[in-house]
Amino acid sequence: MCDIQSDVSRRHFLVNTGKLSAGILAAGVLSSCQRQAGMAWAPGRRAVGANERINLGVVGVRSRGWALAEGFMNMPNVHIQALCDVDGNVLQRRLGEAQERQGVRPDGYTDIRKMLEDKSIDAVVLGTPNHWHALQTIWACQAGKHVYVEKPVCHNVWEGRQMVQAARRYNVLVQAGFQNRSFINVRRAMQFLQEGGIGRVYMARGLCYKRRDWIGQVKDGVGTGPDYEYYMFNRRGENYSAEYMAKVDYDMWTGPAKLLPFSYNRFHYNWHWNWNYGGGDIANQGPHQFDIARWGLGKVEHPVEISSSGGLYGPPSDQETPNVQTANIKYADGALLVFEVRGLPTNREEGISVGNLFYGTEGWMSLNGSTWKTYLGHNNEPGPGSEGDQEADPMDVAGAGSGGHQGNFIAAIRSGKHSDLTCDIEDGYMSSALPLLANVSYRTGRTLTFDGRREQFVGDRQANALLKRVGRGEYRIPSRV
Repeated sequence: MCDIQSDVSRRHFLVNTGKLSAGILAAGVLSSCQRQAGMAWAPGRRAVGANERINLGVVGVRSRGWALAEGFMNMPNVHIQALCDVDGNVLQRRLGEAQERQGVRPDGYTDIRKMLEDKSIDAVVLGTPNHWHALQTIWACQAGKHVYVEKPVCHNVWEGRQMVQAARRYNVLVQAGFQNRSFINVRRAMQFLQEGGIGRVYMARGLCYKRRDWIGQVKDGVGTGPDYEYYMFNRRGENYSAEYMAKVDYDMWTGPAKLLPFSYNRFHYNWHWNWNYGGGDIANQGPHQFDIARWGLGKVEHPVEISSSGGLYGPPSDQETPNVQTANIKYADGALLVFEVRGLPTNREEGISVGNLFYGTEGWMSLNGSTWKTYLGHNNEPGPGSEGDQEADPMDVAGAGSGGHQGNFIAAIRSGKHSDLTCDIEDGYMSSALPLLANVSYRTGRTLTFDGRREQFVGDRQANALLKRVGRGEYRIPSRV
C-alpha cells in the first residue's frame, strides 16, 4: 500500500514518463503508487489469452454505460454477459438491443450484487451516476472482478481513496474512464510538455464553456415533469408516470446518497445539478480537462490551496450547482491550475470551448480535443504541434470515440499487467479529487488550505465534513475495504 500522497519529485516523474516516450503508442501511464515503487500489481484474476473470450457485466445502461457496451461489443472475443440497471424500462430495451448486436441475450439484473455472483464475468463496466461509482467499484473488487469506472471516479474525496485501497487489496485492474489518456495526440502533447518544450510549465488552464439550458422548477412526485419541448435532457420525452416508475427501484437508484422524494429534476441526467448525486459541470465535463491539466503540470500530488467562486445565473431553477464557476488551485511549488465553467453564452478562447491551455517560461500550448499547437518565444512563433499527425489509434477497435481507452482496458486484462493501464484508479482518483476540492471551496465560500498527506483541510471542520459521506443502510461504503 502506498502512502496517501506521493513524494515523487518532478524529476523522478519526468524520468518515468520519459521511459514511456519510445513506446508511446503502446505503453501505459504509471500510477502514482507505481512511480514510487516501480512495481506492477498482480491481478486477482488470471490473465486472459488473446483467443479467449472476456465476459463483461455493464451497469447503468441508459446513456454512457450503453455507449461503452456498444464499444466493447465491437471488439473480438469480448462478450456482454450481463446488463444491470435499476430502471427496468431501460434494462429491457437494452437487453433486446444487445441481443440484436451480439446474437445472444445477456442476463439482466437490477441489483449489481446479484450480477457479481456470476463467476463467469471477468470485468465490470460502470456507467452509473457519480454517487454510485465508489461502492460499486469496491463491491466488484471484493468479488475479484476487474473494473472500468467512468469519471469522476468518486462523489467525494474519502470514497475515492477507498476505491484505490480496494483495487490494491484485491489485486484487480481498475481503469478510470479518462479516455484522453489513450489518445495518441494528447499523449504526444504531454510528452512535449514533460520534455520541456515550452520551458517550465507554471500554469495550466481548463476550459468548460458548455452551454446548459435551464431545467426549470417542478414539484416533487411522479408524473410532474415539465413539457418535453422545454426540457432538453430527457431526450425520449418520458414523463416518469406511475406506470414508468413502477419498474424503477428508486431506493436502489438513490443508493449511498440521502434518500429524497422523487423529482423529475433529480432523476435521469439532471442528478448532475444536485449536490446529493453530482457536482455540476466542473465534476461532469470538468474531470477530463482537470486530468489533462494535472498531467501537463506533471503533478502526482494533491494541491495545497484551493479557491473557487461562481454562481447560478438565470431564472429560478431546481439546480443547486453553479452554471458559472472559477477555481484557482495552487501546488506546493507555486504551479497554478485555473479552471473555468461557463454554462451560459460566451466566447471561445483560442478557438477552444472545451480544452486546455498551458503556459511555460518559453512558450505556451493550446490543446483542443486531440489537436495541439505551440507558440514559442516573445514573438509567439509557431512551434511543434499535431498538424499532419496520425490521430487514429490502432487500439480503438471499439470505434466509440474512446481513443483506444476501452481497447487498452481489454489489452491489460489479457496481459494481466497493471502497468499496461493508461489510467489506473490512482490517477483517476487524483484527477477526480480536483473538481471535488474546488466544490468544497465553492460551497464553504472561502479559500482552503489542503494537507495532501492526510487528505484533510487544515483547521476547517465544515470543509472537512464535505470530504466524506459513508452512505446509508445497506449502501454504506466500508471504512475497511
